[in-house]
Amino acid sequence: MAHSTITFLSFLLFFSSLAFAKTHYHDFVVQSTKVTRLCKTRTSITVNGQLPGPTLEVNNGDSLVIKVVNKAKYNVTIHWHGVRQMRTAWADGPEFITQCPIRPGGSYTYRFIISGQEGTLWWHAHSSWLRATVYGAIVIRPKEGDSYPFAKPKGDSVIILAEWWNANPVDVIRQATRTGGAPNVSDAYTINGQPGDLYNCSRKDTVIVPWNSGDTKLIRVINAALNQQLFFTIANHKLTVVGADASYVKPFTTSVLMLGPGQTTDVLINGDQPPGQYYIAARAYASAQGAPFDNTTTTAILNYKNSPNPASNPIMPSLPPFNDTRTATAFTTSFRSPGKTLVPTTIDENLFITAGLGINQCPPKSKNSTCQAPNGTRFTASMNNVSFVLPSNYSLLQAHHQGIPGVFTTDFPARPPVSFDYTGNVSRSLWQPVRGTKVYNLKYGARVQVVLQGTSIFTAENHPIHLHGYDFYVVAEGFGNFDPKTDTAKFNLVDPPLRNTVSLPVKGWAVIRFVADNPGTWIMHCHLDVHIGWGLAMVFVVDNGVGQLETLEQPPEDLPVC
Repeated sequence: MAHSTITFLSFLLFFSSLAFAKTHYHDFVVQSTKVTRLCKTRTSITVNGQLPGPTLEVNNGDSLVIKVVNKAKYNVTIHWHGVRQMRTAWADGPEFITQCPIRPGGSYTYRFIISGQEGTLWWHAHSSWLRATVYGAIVIRPKEGDSYPFAKPKGDSVIILAEWWNANPVDVIRQATRTGGAPNVSDAYTINGQPGDLYNCSRKDTVIVPWNSGDTKLIRVINAALNQQLFFTIANHKLTVVGADASYVKPFTTSVLMLGPGQTTDVLINGDQPPGQYYIAARAYASAQGAPFDNTTTTAILNYKNSPNPASNPIMPSLPPFNDTRTATAFTTSFRSPGKTLVPTTIDENLFITAGLGINQCPPKSKNSTCQAPNGTRFTASMNNVSFVLPSNYSLLQAHHQGIPGVFTTDFPARPPVSFDYTGNVSRSLWQPVRGTKVYNLKYGARVQVVLQGTSIFTAENHPIHLHGYDFYVVAEGFGNFDPKTDTAKFNLVDPPLRNTVSLPVKGWAVIRFVADNPGTWIMHCHLDVHIGWGLAMVFVVDNGVGQLETLEQPPEDLPVC
């Protein structure tokens, strides 16, 4: 009797959790829209004419059905950044990895479940440089009836940091692809689509975040910039970090955040300052020595509703210097999970992957105009000396699922072909990678460790490395060359944070661990878009396990064809 009661109770609990779960339907129309910024009007690609695009608000456990109609002149796909996509890799979105692009005039419906994630994620185009303007937030609240692991805030606000070009971003990257040089840097950073008071013709549209004295609110910060890590702060206010990448963290207090593109950070802010106006501000963390970057500052205004003088000049915070790696490191190393974690302690697959830039020599008789990187060369990038090439006739997921030969090879190396002083003075003979569409195969359930090692080929810099389809534990990071003899002792195997994008330190390394429990083809890439285009990426192909719950779903009928 007792057993049947327990079974009935668990059935009721399961049923009640299903009863609360909702399905949200959305239409995304990708279209050309006239947008005016920095005194200039240009045509931008947007979703539904909005910049940023629509915020998706869901509860943990809900389903999303999003029909994307492409009315623009470019191919497009949408990636739901950080969503686990358990068994629904067809909905992940990276062009030529899990789907062919949605052609102009075409459409595709993305269907997926948000499961076991709470906090902030985001969505963006994953095709050329369209994500410069095609992006938006995903707000995931606790399941109905569940609570936050902290006192319920009085409200929440989304702050999306991004970059703006006066030129068409697609033209910017196409020109760089022609010349082989670095693309032009952005003309502004933006907060919720607006540059703010410090730029020409921008003051009247500066974003204002209203606040009541004494209120504690949750601010959801997203770095949607195309190519730049950013420092973020609010004048005179402490930021209590409570989440990142839709996982809760052990709360810690700081005055400044550093987010790489792709990362999200949830912070609690208490309205405990004298009523007034305070600037919210972001500017570059630029770790590549001598490389050009956009050295401007974007602002919004935190406005206390009972300010005595609403027209007064807001208080300006101080932001760290652009090359302040010490502050960036102090921030990234502060993250812990709230309690003991399920980090794998036995490892089946141990990979060592170098990540960095490279240089391609131009063939004899090349035009100078196509070899604009230093000394008449072309920029490239690689992981383990393989510069990743996207397929063009099939997506990798289709090729894997249908057994189509000739689309990819399974020989991505588990370690660099040559060992060298990765962060030292690297011999020029190692600067030119090989091109290829190489993947690494993982059995379902494999416990994986990846040591990510930055290189100083051409220039060293911080790389935000994002893995699709997974959250991973960041068990350690450090500077110099990773040394398993001494650095393994530094691993946090108790409460490491769970992330989907890790900041690989400049001239340094980071170690991540995950269990390969999600079948599909999952790209791991640098989230600086200029580096993806150059080939700073690789793909894990994760096999099906046993039974339906460990098997990739069948492809949807409306999956775009190449």
